[in-house]
Amino acid sequence: MQLSNRIRELRARFQWTQQHLASKVGVTRQTIAAIEKGDYVPSLLLAMKICLEFQLPVEEVFQIEKGEE
Repeated sequence: MQLSNRIRELRARFQWTQQHLASKVGVTRQTIAAIEKGDYVPSLLLAMKICLEFQLPVEEVFQIEKGEE
């Protein structure tokens, strides 16, 4: 299983840079970039902070993709 997200799309809608979102949730720009690319799975707390900034439930920002196992 893999975690996908809509962070890049949502940032564009809000006209936020990676740095802006990172500052709002207390991480580095590189962390946001890694989450967007799927290279890093955020902690539950970080995922919820991101969702709060977008004012969306977690299911609308993050999705579990079932891969071949």
